[in-house]
Amino acid sequence: MATTEARQPIVRTDFGLLRFEEVFKTHFKALHAYAYTLVREDMLAEEMVQQVFFKLWEKKDTLKIESSATAYLYRSVYHECLNYLKHQKVKAAYQQYAKAMPEAAAGGAAQKIQLSELQQHLNKALSELPEQCRTIFQMSRYEELKYQEIADRLGLSVKTIENQMGKALRLLREKLKDFLPVLLLILLNL
Repeated sequence: MATTEARQPIVRTDFGLLRFEEVFKTHFKALHAYAYTLVREDMLAEEMVQQVFFKLWEKKDTLKIESSATAYLYRSVYHECLNYLKHQKVKAAYQQYAKAMPEAAAGGAAQKIQLSELQQHLNKALSELPEQCRTIFQMSRYEELKYQEIADRLGLSVKTIENQMGKALRLLREKLKDFLPVLLLILLNL
């Protein structure tokens, strides 16, 4: 019997050498109860305590506990539970992020398709405008010129530019009326 006890793994503490089995049997229930107060789940609390004892077993040959074994075990269980809870928070945050990403990506892809389709219809509607009307509209909207600048470039009066712009906007509204709701949705989501 003495040879079996001599082979028992031991834990070095400031109180001397303790057999691993003694430490486990002495502290397991109390550590389990403590872990339960932290994680609020019986099986999980048991797993946390077992993990602490597993790590203790792995380090049994090199570990030197400077304080009491009890304090060391409670601190280890606390940190094991805390790390688990932090990991759960990170997992939950990632799951929320991952859940939201496909919706955003799908929304982004759908939005790009809608924009592309709208651009095609806008180009078609612009090509159907009378030439002078189209030129004035493009100078105003794409080159961002003021009516006076357009009038000076084309040798027309400002009143003619205003009339042509009004005509262009009216014709475009008529040709693109089916896309106005889509345009509003795109603009509201930007």
